[in-house]
Amino acid sequence: MDHDVIEGYLIRGGVDYDTIEDGMWIIHDDAEHVDNIVVRHSEPVCVFRVKLMDLPDAAEQVAALCKRLLELNASEMISGAYGIEGQSVIAGVTLQAENMDYNEFQAAIDGLTLAITDHYEDLKSFHDLPEEKA
Repeated sequence: MDHDVIEGYLIRGGVDYDTIEDGMWIIHDDAEHVDNIVVRHSEPVCVFRVKLMDLPDAAEQVAALCKRLLELNASEMISGAYGIEGQSVIAGVTLQAENMDYNEFQAAIDGLTLAITDHYEDLKSFHDLPEEKA
């Protein structure tokens, strides 16, 4: 699949985006209050990722947050997953690029948008927990 096909999908979807480099874009969606979904096309895959937040400072809060992320992965993240990269919580979806069509591309973006809007307040609350309650 050519990078131009992915860019065509972005244009067709009507999303605001910036091209970072060849094969990498950042989607901005003010209507859904979702910003900075990174789309990277690197054969054989297309990866969609968004940083949700930094990890809390307290180990107890990190443990509670990790437990919640695993619960959400098992119950609500259909084609994607939450993860930790460095000191950040991310959500991501990886698709095979070779036969990816527009519907699959849009479903990945919609899935991340839904996860962010549905889960962000819950996940953010782990920063606000007293250490003994985490």
